[in-house]
Amino acid sequence: MLGWFLPRETSFFDLFEEQGRLTAQSAEEFLKLATNGDELPSHIVTIRDLELKADIITQQSIEALHKTFLTPIERDDIFRLVSRMDDIVDYIDAAAQCIALYRLTAMTTEVGQIAEILVQITLELEKALSGLSNLKNADTIRSHCKRIKHLENDADELLHRAIGKLFDEEPLTRMVIKWKEVYDKLEGAINRCEDVAGIIEGVILEHG
Repeated sequence: MLGWFLPRETSFFDLFEEQGRLTAQSAEEFLKLATNGDELPSHIVTIRDLELKADIITQQSIEALHKTFLTPIERDDIFRLVSRMDDIVDYIDAAAQCIALYRLTAMTTEVGQIAEILVQITLELEKALSGLSNLKNADTIRSHCKRIKHLENDADELLHRAIGKLFDEEPLTRMVIKWKEVYDKLEGAINRCEDVAGIIEGVILEHG
């Protein structure tokens, strides 16, 4: 049976949900960036602000972990969960910063398509995290995790095609290098989403 004793009414589940919300917002903002070239600077600034907020939630989670005697799930699972979630937003921010640094004002079709999948994945992740406080919903949580893995496979295929097209059709080597880095950051974000889904499934197996 799960029980939790946290200082000052702090709830790990509330922190998970907030981190999930910020992650989904970051992905949605990156999609806007990828499909609305006229407002690139404002989207990049917004993504950075969300990344800083996500860092605060991660730090709060780790501090609560140090102060809490009994935790609702394994301490290692909490640490891995909040760390991987933080990585997702970091990767999204890194992709946005690459676009700013390299002055990539003309977006590729593929970056928009990848961003659309990333939004879908992070929304599924947000739903899975919000269900962790009540493992009676284990089947629903597992369905979100399964959906994340399917979307991750779709994203992998799209990323491989995007990179192949980049090498086949882009005549400027410097542009290949720039866009390859953006794609790599987005791949990192998507892979971390799958990692989190795996951690959540592990928690369900242990406590469901």
